[in-house]
Amino acid sequence: MQQNDQTILADALSACAQGKRDALRLIFEREGGRMIAVAQRILRRRELAEDVVQEAFIVIWTKADQYAPERGSARGWIYAIARNRALNMLRDGRRLELTDADSLADLQDAASLDHSLDVWSDLEQHDRLRECLSRLDEAKRQSILMAYMSGYTHGEIAGRLRVPLGTAKAWVRRGLASLRECMV
Repeated sequence: MQQNDQTILADALSACAQGKRDALRLIFEREGGRMIAVAQRILRRRELAEDVVQEAFIVIWTKADQYAPERGSARGWIYAIARNRALNMLRDGRRLELTDADSLADLQDAASLDHSLDVWSDLEQHDRLRECLSRLDEAKRQSILMAYMSGYTHGEIAGRLRVPLGTAKAWVRRGLASLRECMV
């Protein structure tokens, strides 16, 4: 994402904090589709993902004044809200599904590691986040992308990468610490 896009989103959040509805519409037009895709990756159901994004935009509107540019990008703040809403929906059990073994295997195949590679390749070549992520070793980078872009839990990351749970947690924690240092 170009610096200009980050500025546009940060300015839109500032305008939301001032009660300007057009700014919220701008954020929705720019990011709504991708936010639904992220939520759908986590929830595996389009209608639930749409509900999550709707709730996320309510939070964005009501808490836009809490966005602090020095703590991270506007896009990261927006997506963190959507991701957290989706994970909360999972934890609350509002997506109870009974499924047979074949359907479960199909869901696992659909949620492959390829998504984190897609996210990595979609980052702009000169983007600061891409630069910082490229400094991480492959395991930490993949763990962070799986957690924050695909919505996997630490347990799911450990299972998919075939490592102990503590190792997956450490990779995410250490990778995030390295990213914080690099992004400053």
